[in-house]
Amino acid sequence: MSIELALFWFFAAIATGAAVGVISVRNSVHAALLLVLTFFSVACVWLLAKAEFLAIALVLVYVGAVMVLFLFVVMMLDIRTDIVREGFARYLPFAILVAVAMLVEMLALIGWRRMSGVEAPAVDPAAAAGVSHTEWIGQALFTDYLLPFEIAAVILTVAIIAAIALTLRPRKAGSKAQDPGRQVLVRKEDRLRVVKMPAERVESEGGR
Repeated sequence: MSIELALFWFFAAIATGAAVGVISVRNSVHAALLLVLTFFSVACVWLLAKAEFLAIALVLVYVGAVMVLFLFVVMMLDIRTDIVREGFARYLPFAILVAVAMLVEMLALIGWRRMSGVEAPAVDPAAAAGVSHTEWIGQALFTDYLLPFEIAAVILTVAIIAAIALTLRPRKAGSKAQDPGRQVLVRKEDRLRVVKMPAERVESEGGR
């Protein structure tokens, strides 16, 4: 057994065990940390497959940003796991049905590729060009696939604007919100009124 194959089985075993732990542990913080370990182990497997760009993107985007945000939210919120797990048994049959449908689709796609003779290219395009995978992906992305890349950027920008618009939509009656325009136009006469009243002396008991 070569060193690369031994490392592959090592990282694959860690990723599989951590993934099982994500759905089996009861503590939400432990589940998030195990998911971070899963992502990092998969990134190591991609490095062994010489997919440096995917490994770096997985570590920077998911481990460094998304999972840190998830972990922060989980630690800040007081999540009651007993309430979350109440509907698990009720939705389990539907989840199994969806999982089986996905498995059948994947097997059908693999069988179709084998019957049609569609196989992966024998020559690595990055190795044929004499560059790294990251450099080859960058050249292909910004030359041959520049238009789809720009379209994806526009779609993501529209999604961000739509999310902000939905957040700032008018709320129902009874909710408290600030209006900066009205706050700027306010006058002190509208907020404060000085009332002058004559003083009255109230005698206490005992004549004092």
